[in-house]
Amino acid sequence: MIARIAEHCFWLGRYLERAESTARVLQMTEQLSLDAELASEHCWTPVLAIFGERQAFAARHGVEAEADGEAVQAFMTWEESNLSSLVATLSQAREGARTIREVVSRECWEVTNELYLWLVGGAGQEEYALSRFGFYQHIRRMVQLCLGLFRSTMLHDTPLDFIWLGVMLERVGQTARLLDVHHHVFSGMKPGHPVVETALWLSLLRASSGFEPFMKTHSGRVTGDAVAAFLLFDSRFPRSVHYCLDSAYRYLVRLCPPDVEGQPGRESLAFIIPLLAELRPQSLARPDATVHALLTRMVEGTAELGSLISHEYFGREPVIPDQTLGVQVMTG
Repeated sequence: MIARIAEHCFWLGRYLERAESTARVLQMTEQLSLDAELASEHCWTPVLAIFGERQAFAARHGVEAEADGEAVQAFMTWEESNLSSLVATLSQAREGARTIREVVSRECWEVTNELYLWLVGGAGQEEYALSRFGFYQHIRRMVQLCLGLFRSTMLHDTPLDFIWLGVMLERVGQTARLLDVHHHVFSGMKPGHPVVETALWLSLLRASSGFEPFMKTHSGRVTGDAVAAFLLFDSRFPRSVHYCLDSAYRYLVRLCPPDVEGQPGRESLAFIIPLLAELRPQSLARPDATVHALLTRMVEGTAELGSLISHEYFGREPVIPDQTLGVQVMTG
């Protein structure tokens, strides 16, 4: 498999996962802004922070517009110059799928192409104006359909491994950033009514698609520490940081078996093993340990791992990864 194809597979997975995550966060934030008695800036500023777009948004619309839910949603949906927006992300995913049209299955290409054409055509814009919930839900379901089709219509060999390696690494970063930003905001807020505080933590679980799994495993008892531990360490939840990083490790092992000499990927494997070892509850038992520090380590480590993968498998020069999602773009 040549490096160019592998790179397109890797980034196809990342862009699709990023689009699903963006739609999910926007959908749940809009629901939170309607249901909870929160100031607008407490709802929408974290959205920009999660995707690393506060600076770019302020430069275009002004800092005061961060509290404007419509402005934030338009920026994260339709702004083509915003590389984290839905239109930009799905455009990159569609272009990647088109480039490796002979590698991905016909069904996957059709779903990716159909979603992009729906978004930029009249149907998507009409749904955006008519039902914001339905608009985001359609994007989420189409991406989930495409990810499912990858597994059910493609050979389970190297191209699929690169696609899911991209999905898992993107998911690590998304979950870690989502938890870090919300944990920081919620912890800094003045204590309010317990019902409101519970609603905030539940909104974080919904934004991570973890509401039902959490309720099943915690018997409905919701606390900030329990939610953070669930999203960080629960190895059964497919969006927890541990599950995704462990899955990424398994894909790297498949691509570079330890007992086979001469395969690229040794540095990536050597890097992810200690990173995964840090991701355990005992890491927060030290007196100076914080959730923020551990999440920052995961985000930075994942970015560095992505750079190593690009260097070893795609022949790209090592770079110092930017920690903002908005600049995580394919380098070729």
